[in-house]
Amino acid sequence: MIFDLWLLIVGSVFIVMALTSTVLKRIPLTSSILYLVVGLVLGPVGFGLIQLTPRNNAMLIERITEIVVLISVFSSGLQLRTPLVDGRWVLPVRLAFGSMLLTVGLITLVGVVGLGLPLGAAVLLGGMLASTDPVLASDVQVEHPWDQDRLRFSLTGEAALNDGSATPFVLLGMGLLGLHEIGDFGWHWWLVDIIWGIPGGLLLGTLTGTLIGRLVIHLRREHKEAVGLDDFLSLGLIALTYGLASLVGVLGFLAVFAAGLALRRIERESNTDRAPDEIKAMVSSGEADEEIATHPEKAPTFMAETVLNFTQQFERIGEVISVMLIGGMLLLVDFNWQSLGFVALLFLVIRPISVWAGLLGSKTTILQRRLIGWFGMRGVAGIYYLTYAIDHGLPDPLAQQLTSLTLAVISVSVVVHGISVTPLMSFYGRRRKRRSERREARSRGIPSES
Repeated sequence: MIFDLWLLIVGSVFIVMALTSTVLKRIPLTSSILYLVVGLVLGPVGFGLIQLTPRNNAMLIERITEIVVLISVFSSGLQLRTPLVDGRWVLPVRLAFGSMLLTVGLITLVGVVGLGLPLGAAVLLGGMLASTDPVLASDVQVEHPWDQDRLRFSLTGEAALNDGSATPFVLLGMGLLGLHEIGDFGWHWWLVDIIWGIPGGLLLGTLTGTLIGRLVIHLRREHKEAVGLDDFLSLGLIALTYGLASLVGVLGFLAVFAAGLALRRIERESNTDRAPDEIKAMVSSGEADEEIATHPEKAPTFMAETVLNFTQQFERIGEVISVMLIGGMLLLVDFNWQSLGFVALLFLVIRPISVWAGLLGSKTTILQRRLIGWFGMRGVAGIYYLTYAIDHGLPDPLAQQLTSLTLAVISVSVVVHGISVTPLMSFYGRRRKRRSERREARSRGIPSES
């Protein structure tokens, strides 16, 4: 009976979202807000169908959110077509490392001074909440791989990169609590988690993505083989890369992101800068044309676009599951003045200051910096790191406090960012269009209107 009820609920949610998807694009309301409400209704507050908690079901929640984040960072890598030598990459790198480092430091300070947390727990909280979320940030990410907008590119790259770059700080916080080996004076943490983990993850992902991608293209071009089942290729590459990363001790999220970038680079090196509309239309319609899939020039684009199309669909399903889980756990949040003050401080002070410092001297406009400072969505990655720490022995009193703070931040982020994303991004789009029109008018020698 319970299984039948779940089928009814999930089926209804999927159908409602399919029927209202175009409406949601026009109103200040995102699908994540609806998923959160559904989860709240299905949780202990409502029908009691969701009874999972981070303390009692840490491993299950950890695995669910881990898979969702992996799919999301891989998809983000496939969306970023800009060459690594392009100056636009400076922005997400500065955000994902410089701004994130400052964010961890400021959250740690607030955690120790304002929340009364021990240093290790404060650092752990900083690591969990410093990373922005690629799962819930789809409305501000690049609209397609050929999108070169600095705002969208920066937010997409930051969200994918800092899911991995936050891992060392989570491990440092756990180490200070005695839950992870960091060595005397932190030597093990510096050597293994930083010096080896970060570049090793990026290198491993680049190698696996390049080797698998080129093998598939070779088989298709030369032998008309390995055609179809690009969904298997997607999941296989993610699992292979992440498994290898775990075995050699490098950062798995960064490795999977780099694998997505490597697949996209193979396509970019085989094509012009203009999107091949024929292939994109075919992929969107779900058709499988073997002639195009094995065409010497079109095969790389076909592979990249079909893999991206599948991962984006899978990512949406993951968003439904993970956000409904978050909604079902909201009863664990203590919405007192302390937690609400921390949320406000994070979004209104810490995030803007960190972005301002990280982008100091960059080519971004004031409006772009302000929007990047606002759209620091927190989401599924925070739940993953929380349950990872709990699964590795985080004491119950700290687990309860960090769970409440993390869920408070994420739930508020889903609501306030979800409400503001449509009007703010529409405003930004209009401003960008007017600037483009003025530049075009100046290039033609037409005086601009005052």
